[in-house]
Amino acid sequence: MFLPTTRAELDELGWDQLDVILLTGDSYIDSPFIGIAVIGKVLLDAGYKVGVIAQPDTQTPDDLTRLGEPRLFWGVSAGSIDSMVANYTATGRPRRADDYTPGGRNTKRPNRATLVYANQIRRYFKNTVPIVLGGIEASLRRVAHYDFWTDKIRRSVLFDAKADYLLYGMAEGAVVELAQALEKGADPTPIRGLCYNGTEIPEGYLELPSYEAVSTDKDAFIQMFHGFYRNNDPRNAQGLAQAHGSRYLIQNPPYPHLSQEQLDHVYGLDFERDQHPYYAKQGEVKALETIRFSIPTHRGCYGECNFCAIAVHEGRTVQWRSEESILSEAKALTHLPGFTGFITDLSAPTANMYGFECPVKLRKGPCLDKSCLYPETCPTLPVDHSKQTELMRKLRQIKGVKKVFVGSGLRYDLILSDEEHGEAYLRELVRHHVSGQLRVAPEHTSPEILKRMRKPDTGKLLAFKERFDALGTDVKRKQYLSYYLIAAYPGCTMADMQELKQFASSQLGILPEQVQVFTPTPSTYASVMYYTGKDPFTGEKLVVEKNPAAKQLQKEVITGRGELPEEHRRKPRGKK
Repeated sequence: MFLPTTRAELDELGWDQLDVILLTGDSYIDSPFIGIAVIGKVLLDAGYKVGVIAQPDTQTPDDLTRLGEPRLFWGVSAGSIDSMVANYTATGRPRRADDYTPGGRNTKRPNRATLVYANQIRRYFKNTVPIVLGGIEASLRRVAHYDFWTDKIRRSVLFDAKADYLLYGMAEGAVVELAQALEKGADPTPIRGLCYNGTEIPEGYLELPSYEAVSTDKDAFIQMFHGFYRNNDPRNAQGLAQAHGSRYLIQNPPYPHLSQEQLDHVYGLDFERDQHPYYAKQGEVKALETIRFSIPTHRGCYGECNFCAIAVHEGRTVQWRSEESILSEAKALTHLPGFTGFITDLSAPTANMYGFECPVKLRKGPCLDKSCLYPETCPTLPVDHSKQTELMRKLRQIKGVKKVFVGSGLRYDLILSDEEHGEAYLRELVRHHVSGQLRVAPEHTSPEILKRMRKPDTGKLLAFKERFDALGTDVKRKQYLSYYLIAAYPGCTMADMQELKQFASSQLGILPEQVQVFTPTPSTYASVMYYTGKDPFTGEKLVVEKNPAAKQLQKEVITGRGELPEEHRRKPRGKK
């Protein structure tokens, strides 16, 4: 069933009052890929009456008040994307399209949607039940953070929104515990995965540099971010506290990872895999094209790319669903209206991290002094693609399934590291699970920039390309590699982009098209570099391009639509 979003639906269900009302900056898409839908269905499964208000009109009270006031709490999310990222490009231009808005026009998600929705609740419901923030916008802005759009350090979103609590990360377990505590009238502040506004630091919690300190001292901001980043795994994280004036932002340690049985249960809940009819009348949402017939297989990422916030939001520990759960979902897809035999994505943040994790990490938590994949794949990580290869084979054998696509990004260095099963996985992928193009994300080719991205060197890229090209004789159709690249990354100059263009032409044989201008998003090391102008690990000063026109020119140089100005030309690094 859809969660109700109108008074008529409440009447039909016989519900006088909802226990929880969820607000979201997306249209209401009932899918296991949509956070609000997952949280709503988890609460419903736990016995709570839950409703959804999607993209409320902030110019009138009609939308926000139509379901009345909840009995336990309001849940507020900006949606599947940070609202500022959704609304503006990396060069500051307004975005016209929104894949999560009916009709596709970007007209319904306000800037800083989390703040706007929380303020609207306070406006129309005086002395209301607690307001609880969640979703990726709140999760990544939970401590003092650099905000690219104002070019300054902002306070925790919990303080700016004047909310009561914030649930960070995936939050399925924490939100049920919160509902139970509020139901009983108990104090919810000890719940793991929860942030709150406190007057003192709990015993054993790590005090981060204050908001006031990090606002004026970039070295203090770097110190703060190190403390924040290192305490994101439930097995070895401390609780955190950060002063904001006379109050403290208190972040409890992360909620424990769900067991495989619990993860299977969450993804086995009753999702309609469609847009709610109330909002469907306003137009289609483009996001459904990708996610309606896709299957989420695992969560988390130990790649830890410095420009990506997945490690902070989903965690550095990969958790995967059982084969039985995934196959059961695939069989269910074949009976859905509109299914034509194509599973559009076997999906996760990184496609080929299914089915294996570091045994040391699973006991003690992530290492604080090294990464799983950079600069080399850690020998303790038991890289094994055989489980995913077998899963793909079994999915293809399901009656009614014609093709299973793997559209999510993959780590080619992991495939190279898997000497026993990597070749078979790649062959299976190329033969049966891509449609002519396999997407990889080297992002750059300069050794210095790759180091600051925490990405593998070009030697691995070329080795993977050679292996991929060699498979061309095994398939009936021509296969290509498609490369994602980043321009204007901290430390990157236009001359670096010219060298990248030359590498792409001479070594990869392409004129790159998939090039994006770097966007400094909250809670990433790359944003720390952008703001401070320093490498946070070495203290080395970095050249950081902040002029929007110059950023765009870096992109245009590599895509062939711009020429490198004479004053920016230089010899490649290491040459005299």
